[in-house]
Amino acid sequence: MGIVKISDLMHENLRVAGNALSRSINAQAEHWMRVGMLTEMHPELNHREICQLLIRAELAGGLDIAMAVSGEFGKPGASLAGKQ
Repeated sequence: MGIVKISDLMHENLRVAGNALSRSINAQAEHWMRVGMLTEMHPELNHREICQLLIRAELAGGLDIAMAVSGEFGKPGASLAGKQ
């Protein structure tokens, strides 16, 4: 684990969003980083599809960069059934 320096404004944005979504500041930052990473790797996916990808990855044991790059969990329209 490392230290990431962010601006005061971003920290406040994380605090507000985290409170609104019942997440800690760190959990909110990690969520935004995951969504951002997947959005850059899969620009063809919309927010709903990114969220589905995150759920499938979690059911498979968690998201790692190899899964994100391979597109294994990034196929639009892939069913969540059978992945549990």
